[in-house]
Amino acid sequence: MMDRAQLADFLRRRRDALRPGDVGLTSGPRRRTEGLRREEVAALCGMSVDYLARLEQQRGPQPSDQMLAAIARGLRLTQDERDHLFQLAGRNAPQRAQRAQHVNPGMMRVLDRLYDTPAQVVTGLGEVLVQNQTATALLGDASQFTGKQRSLIYRWFTDVDTRRIYPPEDHEVHSRAFAADLRTVVSREGNASRAAAIVRELREVSPEFERVWDAHEVGLIRSDLKRIVHPELGVLELHCQMLFDFDQSQALLVFTATPGSESYEKLQLLSVIGEQRLNP
Repeated sequence: MMDRAQLADFLRRRRDALRPGDVGLTSGPRRRTEGLRREEVAALCGMSVDYLARLEQQRGPQPSDQMLAAIARGLRLTQDERDHLFQLAGRNAPQRAQRAQHVNPGMMRVLDRLYDTPAQVVTGLGEVLVQNQTATALLGDASQFTGKQRSLIYRWFTDVDTRRIYPPEDHEVHSRAFAADLRTVVSREGNASRAAAIVRELREVSPEFERVWDAHEVGLIRSDLKRIVHPELGVLELHCQMLFDFDQSQALLVFTATPGSESYEKLQLLSVIGEQRLNP
């Protein structure tokens, strides 16, 4: 059963414990509270202020699993705190496979500080868990995908449009890298995992995947320099830095360009494009 009183108390305390700087916000001189305002948390969680107010006042409806996951992400909860949130709401705590979809709070704090640099958190299957505004402008909105389509690796071998992000002459190296990455996830999670199911399906539907998979390449050494094709700006040569969490199940990808280069100038334009799309 949903424990309304404890859920309300937990939400209020977690909101009070966060500081604006923890989520990439600035503290204005007129701020009267040390924690976050309701409207700030509501925006982070993708919910209405009224909905959050009702939960904090013990009169809201039982949140769905999707809403609880959004609240956990918005409040920067750890996995233990996320499990506690689900239990207070009368929901089953996420299983291990679902918990892997929860963004590491440390990575979220880093992502919050990257305002004009494309950055996103991904799983080993290439599923985007969260991306900042500039990453959306560079790579497209990953939130549109559901099911197996959430995996970039799966889409790479099944959807021609996905490949337009890289120049054709770079496709082979990306195919080999994706297959090697997928093999690493299968080795870590086992033959009963979602990764293994994706392998089995891709071997059925993609001759190219079967070819690169059968090459049995593991841990390919690759350059951090990536050429990305943007529909409005053309080709950008970007360095992709990766920060992994403690169990290597998630990575924070940060895209930068060499200062003074043409790609650097394009990256500056990209932040403007992202802002215009967010505020048309």
